[in-house]
Amino acid sequence: MNIVVCMKQTPDTEAKISVQADGKDVEKDKFKYVISTYDELAVEEGIKLKEKFGGTVVLVTVGSDKTHESLRSALAMGADSAIQVWDPSLENADSFVIAKVLSNAIKTLNADFVLSGQKAIDTGAGLVGSMVAEMLGIPQVSLVTKLEAIDEKTYLAHRQIEGGEEVIEFSTPALITTQRGLNEPRYPKLPDIMKAKKKELKTLGLSDIGLSFADVAHKVQLVSISLPPAKQAGKILTGGADSVPELIRLLKEEAKVI
Repeated sequence: MNIVVCMKQTPDTEAKISVQADGKDVEKDKFKYVISTYDELAVEEGIKLKEKFGGTVVLVTVGSDKTHESLRSALAMGADSAIQVWDPSLENADSFVIAKVLSNAIKTLNADFVLSGQKAIDTGAGLVGSMVAEMLGIPQVSLVTKLEAIDEKTYLAHRQIEGGEEVIEFSTPALITTQRGLNEPRYPKLPDIMKAKKKELKTLGLSDIGLSFADVAHKVQLVSISLPPAKQAGKILTGGADSVPELIRLLKEEAKVI
């Protein structure tokens, strides 16, 4: 089975984010990067499929050489090889462009199963996985919390919906996006980390996947980035029952919740 995992490197969720002086981007060199949380679930599920049915797991990412650390981490988990696609024109690319680059790279791999996190932990757009499936012309199931294999070609995907659970049967080739609860990503052991250093990590440019600069023209332009406003200190009313009128006024006029 040829399993492909779409992966993104994102800032560590515990990192303190600062914005550039021009408000156009964050200070990218000032924090640690990790595998996006939901993509880590996709990597783990891809490895589990390989362990069950055999085959290979190939990671595909869009990003500069800084992505190598996260790719090596995923290779240490058990993926077999990685592809990094990069061109300076892809800096701050929108979801459509990223999906186009990923899908073109995946087309060369004859994938049976494609996995992606349901969204990137930094932007939270939740668009790339579905766009990749559409561009590849394969069925997709999003927000999967449990995956059951009937056989190597047929699967049941469980997803949470309001008031219950939906179970969808599908056949490969197909794409799923992963949601929390699907699995618990493994921690690589030292021997696996050492082996990962020798696994293939291929770097491709746009021309290598049949794209040109014009093909990746951004559809969305980033106008500005700003941090959320600082939270104001809370107010404490100490008058007991006599404070109720003041509390109601504050809820109406300041909090605007009633």
